[in-house]
Amino acid sequence: MANVQSVTAGVQAQYAAQVAEDLESNRKEQERIEAEMAALQEKLEVLQRDCRVLENVQQALETSHTSASGAKKPSIRKKQVPAQRAHASKSGEARAKSPAGAGTRTNTAQKTPKAAVNKPSAPEGGSTLVELISAHLGQQSEPRSTAEITTALAKAHPDRNIKATVVRTTVEGLVAKGRAERTRQGSSVFYTAVAQAAEPSDTQQPQTPTN
Repeated sequence: MANVQSVTAGVQAQYAAQVAEDLESNRKEQERIEAEMAALQEKLEVLQRDCRVLENVQQALETSHTSASGAKKPSIRKKQVPAQRAHASKSGEARAKSPAGAGTRTNTAQKTPKAAVNKPSAPEGGSTLVELISAHLGQQSEPRSTAEITTALAKAHPDRNIKATVVRTTVEGLVAKGRAERTRQGSSVFYTAVAQAAEPSDTQQPQTPTN
């Protein structure tokens, strides 16, 4: 009986030592992973700061390029104005029978540089983010997550600064308007486009008053 108790005590001591060793190893592994996560989080913050700086530099370069092109084009038009006026004066002396014709030509020559000055400042046409997301979802045969939509649009439109937070807000707006559907798979949310059956009638309504 004494031998059985001693053997049992020895086995319990071995189990206790093994459990203590496993527990210590588990804690060390947790500390290692936490340290790696902290390092990765720090790297992520650095990359995000660098991304914001690069975006600001890109915007500044685009603004300066637009301003430079807008300043050059009016100067070219101004150089052409004297030639147009000289041509108008010569043709007026040879052909014009009334001073009204020469005045009209002079006015058109003076209006030309104004139109040229306004052209560089006109904003370039482009689709809105709502239109891009609606078109992208309409082309998909399967539901797409916010991250997938953001990645696809960023690749298709590298010149636009498309962020996942803005995409998520925009897609939720489409869901609220009934133009998209939201589905949940576990902890992930996916979106699909909703066919708009009322679009043909909407497009025909503005044409009726014109006829």
